[in-house]
Amino acid sequence: MSRIHIVTDSTAHFTDPTFPARHQITIVPLTIHVGKQTFRDGVDITTGQLFQRVKPNGTPLPSAASPTAEQFAAVYDELHKTGDQIISIHASGKLSHVPHNARLGADNFQGRCKIIVIDSLSTSIGLGVLVEAAALAVERGESLDEIVKLVRGMVPRLYTVFFIETMDYLAQAGRIGKAQAVLGQMLGIKPFLTLEEGDIVPMEKVRTRAQAIEKMVEFVIEFSDIEQMGILQSSPHHTEATRSLLEQLAVEFPGREWPVVTYGPALATLLGPDAMGVIIYEGQSDPESSSISDDNEWED
Repeated sequence: MSRIHIVTDSTAHFTDPTFPARHQITIVPLTIHVGKQTFRDGVDITTGQLFQRVKPNGTPLPSAASPTAEQFAAVYDELHKTGDQIISIHASGKLSHVPHNARLGADNFQGRCKIIVIDSLSTSIGLGVLVEAAALAVERGESLDEIVKLVRGMVPRLYTVFFIETMDYLAQAGRIGKAQAVLGQMLGIKPFLTLEEGDIVPMEKVRTRAQAIEKMVEFVIEFSDIEQMGILQSSPHHTEATRSLLEQLAVEFPGREWPVVTYGPALATLLGPDAMGVIIYEGQSDPESSSISDDNEWED
């Protein structure tokens, strides 16, 4: 039986950064645009380097471009040399064109190679959780259909919340209106956000990082069966906010350790600097659904 290949994109984050190489996962990078310069996400530039480049006055905010259908087709063509089954798992199609372009690239292989493209409705650690599960299932010898069913069944059990320091990056990416960004800055609002059906939506508004961290803790403790969870931040080192979050979680979940992951440049073009979040993969026991505020207004 030919090997089933696993493909993802560079918005996937792994709590163990060596996992993709050890399990032969192919990562297709997004392209980061900073002014007139371009970089491959996760290859040519780090998150810290990205923010250093946008500090000078007048420098446009960075943007991220999805791999093209042609780039995906080239990746699939290379993998097709050693297998005729590919599972391509990608960031939410409501945040990027990645899954759409992957499907266009896969259309070139109809009748020659079976390629299944899955929209994770997530990104970052959430996407990484799905990719890891698929890769391990391949190594267990599960069939293509079994792995696809497994991954799709995991998607609804991923939960993400985060807060951002500035709305400018979301406005630049077209996720919110520029007027909302200006109003939020004037009022000193730090949006507390979630991913809902793969799209960024506001949950609540806070004014300090301490309040945002409290909201994160409140969100996390609503889950009685957390199988995996990761903390997302912009710095490669623990910040004061990270330490505060970990200390509060240690009280609620004694003995558990939570990995801290730096979000990559592509996600940084949406979140901006100093954002922070948690991504949860819920266990199978289906506790009561976590309650999310209906307050979706940006105004004070």
